[in-house]
Amino acid sequence: MVDGLYALGNGLKGQKKIMAEDTDIKIPGVRKAAIVLLSLGQEIAAEVMPKLHREQIEEVSRELASIDTVRTTEQDRALGEFYNLALARRFLEQGGISYAQSLLERSLPPEEANDILRQVTQHIQKTPFQFLQKADSDNVLTFIQDEHPQTIALILAHMPADKSAEILHNLAQQKQVEVIKRIASMDQTNPEVIREVEAGLESRLSDIVSQTFDTAGGVEAAASILNLADRSTEKGILESLESDDPDLVEHIRRLMFVFEDVLLVNDKGVQSVLKEVDNDDLSLALKTASEDLKEKIFSNMSERAVQLIKEDMDYMGPVRLSDVEAAQQKIVDVVRRLEDAGELIIQGRGGESEMVG
Repeated sequence: MVDGLYALGNGLKGQKKIMAEDTDIKIPGVRKAAIVLLSLGQEIAAEVMPKLHREQIEEVSRELASIDTVRTTEQDRALGEFYNLALARRFLEQGGISYAQSLLERSLPPEEANDILRQVTQHIQKTPFQFLQKADSDNVLTFIQDEHPQTIALILAHMPADKSAEILHNLAQQKQVEVIKRIASMDQTNPEVIREVEAGLESRLSDIVSQTFDTAGGVEAAASILNLADRSTEKGILESLESDDPDLVEHIRRLMFVFEDVLLVNDKGVQSVLKEVDNDDLSLALKTASEDLKEKIFSNMSERAVQLIKEDMDYMGPVRLSDVEAAQQKIVDVVRRLEDAGELIIQGRGGESEMVG
């Protein structure tokens, strides 16, 4: 289902648009994805949404919030395309491209069948090192800890961020730094190189089957891994890396914690942050915040202060998204500074274990 949503309308980026059969309305890909989620109902949509990438969740959430009504023609076309994409994926898995094309062309025009196949094949590739997904982190560490940092970086970049963080924590500090540096600078890797590394691991983990290649790495991957590492590991790596590449460290830090993550800050920490935040910046930052985040912040303010902020937001009117993001970044910067000073705790960041009664 998620792969079909990815492929729908050439992904969530809205670059490809289709014409509804009996209207002049063009349907961007992100709107088609939002329509499908609305059609699935809240329960199922709530299970699908977390499986999307963060930027896709943000994009489709904005579209969902902006939808007032959906025409029947729009819904029929979006659901029809989604069904065809899901069907194409099943046919591909059963018998390959030729088999899928043959079956699709029986019910669709050849051009449309080819277009659907092209879209779904972009998202059906298996993830490299998938055979490691179920392996225990300690076992994986045993097999890779003596590898070259570039090899370890390649493996961790293709694994879930939480598992990569566990493995990273148990590497020697110098190797931790080298691995994160390589993940952050990684873009695309030759498929042959990935296959060679996979083959080497497979020979030692013979009970699991290897998969194909994909593109991974980049600053976002490094930030995701460090975001799930314990606080001491993350701090040690970034401090060591900062002397070599301070710009990279700043980029990673900004990606590690976003405004919505204020939900993870303990109440005392939120109160400390609010003492250092200008009310105008807070009102502006909350314009696009989720209801849960607003409630988190308002619960740590006096009734009078909450009333003033809400009034400011009501009278503010339309604002530029760039201004909202700038205000949110100011608050994020305060959170990061207070965390570094040990004045607040972010859930899951290891600070809880450092507290004493």
